[in-house]
Amino acid sequence: MPKQTIQLDRVFSAMADPTRRAVLARLCEGPATVSELAQSFDMALPSFTQHLGVLEACGLVSSEKEGRVRTYRLAPETLQAAEDWMAERRSVWETRLDQLDSYLLKMKGKKK
Repeated sequence: MPKQTIQLDRVFSAMADPTRRAVLARLCEGPATVSELAQSFDMALPSFTQHLGVLEACGLVSSEKEGRVRTYRLAPETLQAAEDWMAERRSVWETRLDQLDSYLLKMKGKKK
C-alpha cells in the first residue's frame, strides 16, 4: 500500500472521532496548551492526551514542549493532503453525475 494512502487512512481515522475534530476546530483558532485544550472536555487528562497522540501520530497536529508545558499547533499541510484527495473524488463524481444527467435528458427526449 502506498505511503500516501496509509497516511490518508490515519488522517481520516483520526478525524472520525468527534473529540479529535473538536480539538482540530479549536486549533484552527491558534496554538493551545494541553490544559487549554482539555478544559472543554469531560474526560480524564490521560484519556484526552491519547486523542492528542493520535492527532500528532497522523500529522494533523504538531507539538513542542517548553519546560513543563506542551503546546499544540495545527499542521495544515496534512489537512491539505486530505482536502486534495477529497477534491479528486468530488471531481470524478461530478463528472459521473453530469454524464448521468445528460443520459437521462437524452432518454427523456426519446420518450416523447
